[in-house]
Amino acid sequence: MLIHKIDEEVSLRMLNEDDTEGFYNLTISSKQYLKEWLGWLDYIESVEDTAKNIKARLNAFAENGGYPVSFGIIYKGEIAGTIGYNDLDKTNKIGVVGYWLGEKFQGKGIMIRAFKTLINYGFKELGLNRIEVSVATENHKSRSLPEKLGFKEEGRLRQVEWLYDHFVDHIIYGLLADDWKKS
Repeated sequence: MLIHKIDEEVSLRMLNEDDTEGFYNLTISSKQYLKEWLGWLDYIESVEDTAKNIKARLNAFAENGGYPVSFGIIYKGEIAGTIGYNDLDKTNKIGVVGYWLGEKFQGKGIMIRAFKTLINYGFKELGLNRIEVSVATENHKSRSLPEKLGFKEEGRLRQVEWLYDHFVDHIIYGLLADDWKKS
């Protein structure tokens, strides 16, 4: 799945070096908005930082036997955000999903379409048995995605993430391949 067209508006594809400037600009233009829930944004200071991120994604593609694990979300031809498996436990067949969408792309139903596609890819192509999502307890918009897609709330991790000046708790969600097949 190097490029997967979801519908007329949304597709997932691997980001490449040609996407560096566009992905950087999206990140910077949404930085203040995203900082409420993403703790890594201060590490993005230059286009070169984004280039390193994209290179790491391409390296992960090679390390996973030609299976990409991270995708740019493309909305009407423009990079709108990213979604992927931040961690893959091949032994236990578990994938941990991470995602974000640029501020101007919010409220269009883009992420739920991308998330469904990533779940199908994880279970069918990557052979996962379990998909997990960890979301800050107060990030209700982000929590609504796994809840809408049938993930089960499995627990709370206390003060698991440092967000610039405070710790936040996370809710852990899990979805099993058998549960997804039944939905």
